[in-house]
Amino acid sequence: MIKKLLIFCSILFVFQNVILAQNGNIKPLTIGEIRTIKSKILNEDRVLNIYLPQNFNKAKSYPVIYLLDGSMNEDFIHVTGLVQFFNQMYSMPETIVVGIANIDRKKDFTFHTDLKDLQKDYPTTGHSDKFISFLEKELKPYIESQFKTTDKYLFGQSLGGLLATEILLKKPEMFTHYFIISPSLWWDDESLLKQAGQLLTKIPDTKKFIYISVGKGEHPVMVKDAEDLYDVLKKSNKKNWTVEYKMMETDNHATILHRSLYEGLLKLFPYKE
Repeated sequence: MIKKLLIFCSILFVFQNVILAQNGNIKPLTIGEIRTIKSKILNEDRVLNIYLPQNFNKAKSYPVIYLLDGSMNEDFIHVTGLVQFFNQMYSMPETIVVGIANIDRKKDFTFHTDLKDLQKDYPTTGHSDKFISFLEKELKPYIESQFKTTDKYLFGQSLGGLLATEILLKKPEMFTHYFIISPSLWWDDESLLKQAGQLLTKIPDTKKFIYISVGKGEHPVMVKDAEDLYDVLKKSNKKNWTVEYKMMETDNHATILHRSLYEGLLKLFPYKE
């Protein structure tokens, strides 16, 4: 009986060593950090998915992309892959990506509307003012206290594109680069688009890069509104603004973001010879 027990213990010991040896070859795959910050403005905790360049150095300054719809199951992974690719193959510098995870994007990305049908269909909407204040007064200062930063990008699609347009027209100093993809400017009977010309007269002519894109396969109103936004920005005659527009011929609302961001980044960062 003792002999059998010793044999069993020996086999168990060998098996455990094999398992440990196998597990010893497993390491976590880390591309950044997940942080949670408490927002007093929003009265909620907000999760940040932060991509850090492979050779990240705390002493070095980096551009920062603030990515709306930045949850892990939304746009964070494929956008960080695009950024890494452009750094590797094109002239894009190493860049930090801050993915802002969603809680209720309809609440955060839309401004107030008096239209009863929208109030009925989207009962939580109309609080973009608070979310913009969170970005300006809490999130950006937090990131800039943790990292040395240079240019500040904002990436937004659909309702995120609506929010990015609202920030551009009302708080343009918050970011240096705006990527506005398929903006939902139909919101509130296109009221933001209708105000754009007047709002632009109050905006100082400081250096900006603005890229607008829409898919040919999207709803005709989305296409028209994106084109109208581009036209009104060009007509504002801001000499220090670079305004680009791209119609994505083969894309619809579901497929546009990745390829469109690729095309937009190409306008900034040429191929490295």
